[in-house]
Amino acid sequence: MKNWTKFFKKHHKWPSLVLSFFILLFAVSGIVMNHREAFSSVDVNRDYLGSEYQYHNWNKAAVKSALKLEGDTALIYGNIGVWKTTDNYQTFENFNQGFPEGIDNAKIEKLLRTSSGDIYAGTLKGLYKFQNDAWMKIELPVSEKRVVDLIEMKGEFYVLTRSNLLKKDSNGFEKIKLLAKSDYDGKISLFKTLWEIHSGEAFGLIGKLFVDFIGLIFILLSISGLIYFIYPKWIKRLKAKSKNVKGKAKFLKFNLKWHNRLGYWMIIFLILSALTGMFLRPPLLISIANAKVDKLPFTHLDDPNPWYDQLRRIAYDEELNRVLLATNEAIYYSDDLFETAPVLFSSQAPVSVMGVNVFEVIKPGQYLIGSFSGLFYWIPERNLNFDYFTKKPYVAVKQMGPPISAHPIAGYLRDTNGREFVFDYNLGVGNMTDDRHFVKMPQQVREAPISLWNLCLEIHTGRIYQYLFGKFYILFIPLAGLTILWILITGLVLFLKRKKKY
Repeated sequence: MKNWTKFFKKHHKWPSLVLSFFILLFAVSGIVMNHREAFSSVDVNRDYLGSEYQYHNWNKAAVKSALKLEGDTALIYGNIGVWKTTDNYQTFENFNQGFPEGIDNAKIEKLLRTSSGDIYAGTLKGLYKFQNDAWMKIELPVSEKRVVDLIEMKGEFYVLTRSNLLKKDSNGFEKIKLLAKSDYDGKISLFKTLWEIHSGEAFGLIGKLFVDFIGLIFILLSISGLIYFIYPKWIKRLKAKSKNVKGKAKFLKFNLKWHNRLGYWMIIFLILSALTGMFLRPPLLISIANAKVDKLPFTHLDDPNPWYDQLRRIAYDEELNRVLLATNEAIYYSDDLFETAPVLFSSQAPVSVMGVNVFEVIKPGQYLIGSFSGLFYWIPERNLNFDYFTKKPYVAVKQMGPPISAHPIAGYLRDTNGREFVFDYNLGVGNMTDDRHFVKMPQQVREAPISLWNLCLEIHTGRIYQYLFGKFYILFIPLAGLTILWILITGLVLFLKRKKKY
């Protein structure tokens, strides 16, 4: 029995010491991520981070596209906000006046100028209209803030969020009812379910605050564990010098008592937090990527909207009078402006599970589709997909692997002269038309910060450790999760043994 106790003590102590710093980072970053709005004004200078977090050659979704205005004037936009050029993308001036402070508040999904001349911005934090030389917030009749696309069809202005399509009318905006697709089964992705359990978002603000509390428990357990490791040696040295250690010994006893109690009382929730987190990153994510489950009752996941959190992009093929709707799973179309349910294309373009980033109508019935799976020329009626780089027919890869191609596409634009520029998330911009290079990223644009929320996302997902572990960083989350589970289990066993003894 003593050998087993010694075994569990050893396996509880040393993994805890190795992982305590990372557990603290997991907990703190998770709490920040749970309150994006509260921290949206806080930015971090990229100079404090590694080279992989620096902008170069317009990479990292700095640019998603551009809105052409008159002549050589255009507004380029993306994660850097909005920048104005008056000389065909040679120089730029800041065009972000009016957005709230913080780069998170200026992340642009789409710019659109309507036929009446109004300029709108669909952003991470809502819809804005440019008027009186500044961006002004336009309230929408939906609870979600994120706008993913804007479009004008037959003279009408539409706004797409992740769950709703809204149409502008004389009184503001009205929701367009999108009927359920024919293959709708009322289920949602397992990934979405685990994500919202892990964050607590499924249960609203109370759920998020409870998960914050679990994060605080992880912090307290880590700190109290370090104290229990350091204090006995310190007390021993003080005793050797004939120092009074009564107060410190009392504190050590108090520290151990609450370390054990907190761990025991919250063990189920601590295990659930670690377990759900493991499946939100590759490689375990790959095993659940396509799985669907019933909606959790009494949570906001149990939404009657059949398109809840699925909408990503919208396009209008004017010649065919056809609306294309890209979701997180597939691309649909409507030939009657959604009077009937959207129809699934029998032929699909290769699209990453992370969604469509480029959605362009090239010719009637022919489309350019870009995502982290690559860039493709798609002709659905003929069941054809061509790789836009190689000009060869696309051949599907059947083996399991990361949902990212060699060319993860973040954006696309045409300049005044018709040159096509493609924005690779990692490599940056490339010219698809001729040998002319896109202008070098200006210093003032390159210095755009990273939001605290995004930095915490990099920490929480383990991507920030790529410089330490190289390509093996992808294993950090599952290995860390397994280690945390082992720490929790060994700690529980030791507590129960101690409790039984006394």
